[in-house]
Amino acid sequence: MRILGIDPGYAIVGYGVIDYQNTRFSVVDYGAILTEAGTPFNERLEQIYDETCAIMQKWKPEAMAIEKLFYNTNAKTVIDVGQARGVLILAAQKNRLRIAEYTPLQVKQSVVGYGRAEKKQVQEMTKLILNLEKIPKPDDTADALAIAICHAHAGGSLFAGGGIDLSRVRNGI
Repeated sequence: MRILGIDPGYAIVGYGVIDYQNTRFSVVDYGAILTEAGTPFNERLEQIYDETCAIMQKWKPEAMAIEKLFYNTNAKTVIDVGQARGVLILAAQKNRLRIAEYTPLQVKQSVVGYGRAEKKQVQEMTKLILNLEKIPKPDDTADALAIAICHAHAGGSLFAGGGIDLSRVRNGI
């Protein structure tokens, strides 16, 4: 199974593409989509959509795993990240990918085995699981790879590990 993991944002969108076959991981690609501060927000969203579609068309993943939005103290930030998530989910839907969402707690539990793990622990385990020489930068990229690992561990099923395949739910499957 080829999985695209996404750590959503509007300044930085981390992404990681992995293959998971017979309990083995291999890294296909990873990186970040960067949008420039000061650029009109609608143009930033368009850039995120276009670059995400290009990644999907290049690597042809079967599923996209994306981090669920959690509220922090800045309402404007959470609203803007929510809009970016919408664009990312639309890109996945338009490219006919299965879509699954995971909370940060679920990702930590899946990658480290402890839902309250520190960010550094998740990054180290991601590096070890994927046999990488170093932790990917920026942090959003490492987070995206961890989200992809979480989806692989969930088996890509509809509700395994709490991930919800939105495309299947939407289509009544």
